[in-house]
Amino acid sequence: MTFTPTKFDTLLVANRGEIACRVMRTARRMGLKTVAVYSDADASARHVREADEAVRLGPAAARESYLNIDAVIDAAQRTGTGAIHPGYGFLSENGSFVKALEEAGITFVGPPASAIAAMGDKSAAKARMANAGVPLVPGYHGDDQDDALLRSEADKIGYPVMLKASAGGGGKGMRVVESGDGFQAALDGCRRESKAAFGDDRMLIEKYLVQPRHVEVQVFCDRHGNGVYLFERDCSVQRRHQKVIEEAPAPGMTAELRSAMGDAAVRAAQEIGYVGAGTVEFLLDGSPGQDGSFYFMEMNTRLQVEHPVTEMITGQDLVEWQLRVAMGEPLPYSQDELTITGHSFEARIYAEDPDQDFLPATGLLTRFALDLEGAGLSSDQVRLDSGVESGDAVSMHYDPMLAKLIVHGADRDAALATLNRALAALDVQGVVTNRAFLMRLATHPGFKNVELDTRFIERNEATLFAPRVFSNEDYASAALIGLNQLANECHSDSPWDRHDGFRLNAPHTIRIALCDPASVQTAEGEHAVVTVEGKRNAGESLWILTIGDETLTASVQPLTGDAVAVTLNGYRHRLQARRDGNVVVMADPSGETRLCWRRIDAINHGQHEAESTLTAPMNGTVVALLVAPGMAVEKGMPLMVMEAMKMEHTMTAPANGSVETFHFQAGDTVSQGAVLLDFAANE
Repeated sequence: MTFTPTKFDTLLVANRGEIACRVMRTARRMGLKTVAVYSDADASARHVREADEAVRLGPAAARESYLNIDAVIDAAQRTGTGAIHPGYGFLSENGSFVKALEEAGITFVGPPASAIAAMGDKSAAKARMANAGVPLVPGYHGDDQDDALLRSEADKIGYPVMLKASAGGGGKGMRVVESGDGFQAALDGCRRESKAAFGDDRMLIEKYLVQPRHVEVQVFCDRHGNGVYLFERDCSVQRRHQKVIEEAPAPGMTAELRSAMGDAAVRAAQEIGYVGAGTVEFLLDGSPGQDGSFYFMEMNTRLQVEHPVTEMITGQDLVEWQLRVAMGEPLPYSQDELTITGHSFEARIYAEDPDQDFLPATGLLTRFALDLEGAGLSSDQVRLDSGVESGDAVSMHYDPMLAKLIVHGADRDAALATLNRALAALDVQGVVTNRAFLMRLATHPGFKNVELDTRFIERNEATLFAPRVFSNEDYASAALIGLNQLANECHSDSPWDRHDGFRLNAPHTIRIALCDPASVQTAEGEHAVVTVEGKRNAGESLWILTIGDETLTASVQPLTGDAVAVTLNGYRHRLQARRDGNVVVMADPSGETRLCWRRIDAINHGQHEAESTLTAPMNGTVVALLVAPGMAVEKGMPLMVMEAMKMEHTMTAPANGSVETFHFQAGDTVSQGAVLLDFAANE
């Protein structure tokens, strides 16, 4: 069936969250009517609120809603939709979905099904790329899957090698083999993982690059035979093969290398008859003596999560390009008309706890705001692509990405400084996020000095996750900020409601205990005690602080937004500051500081005792109970497994003892904070 593109006036976005909101923003600007689809879990989500129309797909489970092809097409037909934009994930690279849309006479904003299929099989794709003259990592991609032959090919390539599932993705069925001795065991493991995940245990083998950078090229093709590249992005900073911070252009890129990579990317796209936006991913060998060697890795046949950094440096709206190409229009610019201006970073804001092995987090976003004014920034410098607002719930059912923080500067240093300032100005309350971890990454000397490769986080784990050492200045600032905000929240004139240590005929005195929030959870560490004496004047607090043997004269001045100025012994420091429950959060371009704040008489000494119950750290589903009630267990022994957002979390024994009762069984849905079991510790 030959499909002829036509103009359309209604666009359905077959996705959710940040990307659905972002696509609809451009569609509305172009005068298109927008249609959202949603699951039961997303009935009141932001993308539903912002659409002109919305249609329910089904229950919360993605396979019954966002992955239900028949339900999506039915929603399009009910609303008179002329085109569907798939976003990324879900059905964005599903050839069967594209064919179904063609049969229904609905335009797919993306490539033809044949192009998706051509890049879906890694081995076949690499063969096509070889024919197109695109550089490949030395390896074996053949159909003969005999174990002995694969071992022989690995020996020829030279160790270390990477075993990859031919039909795989997302890090499944992938292992590094350091020598021939470990090859067979690794092969067996990869085959099992691949068979379970993809129903296919075919393997390919590639030379494992020791210091590779992940550099990808944004390509665009139309139905008139035109193809261009909109330069490159460096996505080397990753965890578990997932990108964390991206930037454009790639640092250190020469004009010659950019041209070579860009031309290779366009050849790759045109080899498979590509149409629309796509990304060709390369490994750039950063090891000594190999600078400039690049190799095809794969092609993503959709719009990428990190496309905004390309938009920032080119001044182009890639979603608008997608929609116009889908309508049959030619590309708006030729290659020589595209230019780079400045530098851009994107940081992915996730609902997760990096200090707990990136455990997904759920709950109610009591506040989600970016204080640009307080940070001295403008909307020209900073863009927040978000799928949530204050008051939204973060569900356990889908990917935990909340938003993308994108910044632009005249050069890399300027853009990085803006990123640090913008991260400090982002206020997220109610749900744990990776914001502080992103700040540690963005301020890391190795990142600033472009010491980049795909194992950057792994190589710098010791410094990125080092225990925080607090100074007296940190304690003093937190004490005053918490006290000042508490006082500002009090609207009573009664002296009994004052929070400034008021005493009749005596100095105002308060004793405040501060500690690392992590030590409260683990019953480790020590409290710092700050004695505060002073008085409040209109709009400003004047205090004398005593911390151990040190005395400080201090004041706090509210500025715009969440910004405050803390002055200690004449040194004035501007901060973004807030109170999140009993935690004072202070941030500036150098990083974030979090300290538990309590009046000294409110310290709960029971925190230092072993808990008798274990509570759910997130909304999720019980996967398995690993011990029987009454069974003796040792501290750290696994007790039960929960799952949320496609990740498992194992609950372990807090001490030597036994489980008295499990309150949930395998398959039960559990809310965050629910008591999972009663535990009896040995005396």
